[in-house]
Amino acid sequence: MGERETLSGQKFLTVTVLNAGITVVELIGGVLSGSLSLLSDAFHNLGNTFSIAIGYFAHRISRRCEDEHNTYGYGRARILAALLNSLLLIVVAIFLVAEAVKRLMQPEHINGDVMITVAVIGLVANLISAVLMHGGSKHNMNAKATYLHLLSDTLSSFGVIFGGLMIAWYNVTMIDPIITILVALYISVESWPIVRHAVTILMQGAPKLDYEAIKTDLMKIDGITSVHHIHAWMIDENRIVFSAHVNMRDMKLSEAEMIYHRIERVLTTKYHIFHVTIQAEDVRGKDAELISLNEDTAEKP
Repeated sequence: MGERETLSGQKFLTVTVLNAGITVVELIGGVLSGSLSLLSDAFHNLGNTFSIAIGYFAHRISRRCEDEHNTYGYGRARILAALLNSLLLIVVAIFLVAEAVKRLMQPEHINGDVMITVAVIGLVANLISAVLMHGGSKHNMNAKATYLHLLSDTLSSFGVIFGGLMIAWYNVTMIDPIITILVALYISVESWPIVRHAVTILMQGAPKLDYEAIKTDLMKIDGITSVHHIHAWMIDENRIVFSAHVNMRDMKLSEAEMIYHRIERVLTTKYHIFHVTIQAEDVRGKDAELISLNEDTAEKP
């Protein structure tokens, strides 16, 4: 686990350095060529450099163990970084569209040869960075946000190269802002789901679980008479926490503990829940709602 985390951290650092280099090259190339798509890609890469740096530090923080200040650990640092990264991408996309519209109304001369050369350099660096981050993007929201940054940069570089060819061969300068708008739209479409999912986790939104099915499975366990006050939330993109009140018939504590083990086995194996907390009760709240925040008092005789 430690070796895997360290390797991931090295990848974040390598990608950050590569993006910083791309930014400098594209800023110079954008000014020399007069290409908005190349210049906007440079600003996009500049934003990505800061975003990846944030992601790297969030990755380092998330590796810290649980303590008395954060008993669930620091995994949500990755979620917060993913949210900030994706919001930054959307802001960049809005800026790109605004600048592209201006360029459509007021076309300017563009040097296609310089545009192509710089875009090819950016493409190679972006491809290397995207390959480095692809493996970790499947199970890590922060890495996924970073990977999407890099993927959008890669597609943007392809677009800039195509635009440079059209300008160099046919002097079609209008293609430059059009490519910019298309890249901006792609950035927004890819970033929004990450924003939505990150906000859901940070707001302790419920994961996608079939709560009625969970109740049915738990009621099959001998000794359980009712299940209510179910709560589920996500610590991060991979870990679900679950709590519930369970009414049981009167029994010894050792027997109740056996039921606890069965409950945990069902929830962890079938529903992939990371942490389970069960409150055992006799008659208290027996008729309560399955999902509720109200604590019911014991039934009066």
